[in-house]
Amino acid sequence: MDTFYKFSDDYFQYLKLLAREYPTKQDTFTELINLMAILHLPKGTEHFMSDLHGEYDAFYHILNNCSGVIKEKVQATYGATMSPAEQSQLCTLIYYPKERLSIISKAHKNTIPWYKDTLNQMVNLARFLSSKYTRSKVRKAIPPGYTFIIDELIHAQPDEGDNQIVYHASILESIIETGSADDFICALSALIKRLAVDRLHIVGDIFDRGNHADRIIDRLMRYHAVDIQWGNHDVLLDGCSCR
Repeated sequence: MDTFYKFSDDYFQYLKLLAREYPTKQDTFTELINLMAILHLPKGTEHFMSDLHGEYDAFYHILNNCSGVIKEKVQATYGATMSPAEQSQLCTLIYYPKERLSIISKAHKNTIPWYKDTLNQMVNLARFLSSKYTRSKVRKAIPPGYTFIIDELIHAQPDEGDNQIVYHASILESIIETGSADDFICALSALIKRLAVDRLHIVGDIFDRGNHADRIIDRLMRYHAVDIQWGNHDVLLDGCSCR
């Protein structure tokens, strides 16, 4: 005996909305396959911060080092091939690329071999961090202007043929020869920090004590994925502003 289901009007409204995004069976199947595949990827790292209290410098440093996540990933990637001091130098470059590059330039250490080693190290680290995300999500996270180049480099395979090895090596050489290595390092640093933390959670008390809660808010407004739970100091300040 056939069973008949009676669907509500709301159900059909949802179907109409879905039909706008996925008008054909092929579109629907493709999205289902994509979503089912994403469920098998590792969960992105979530970063929780609380009691910022207007202390921008401390907040900015924790944001840059991703609360130790980058150091952890550098150790996992280069623990067997780099000394602790070399790992620390790479981490500092990622945290504060412009400041660190300025120091290296004044010390005349920004040689071609240094650029080659540093770019390879950062590309490998970005590749390691990108492994938990879809290629589409990684591509969207790449700073504008370098999307094609970085996408090519971080998705290179270790067992690729000689032609591809030469191709990727020539990309890095061209970056150095054109004088864009510093800018490229800054872009890679931004991508690494972006991939290290998938979402930021602020759990209370942005305001009070420190003098630069406004700068914290400005920085949070530019962050790629953040949610905020107001704390008692935030609520009190909001109440005072309404008096």
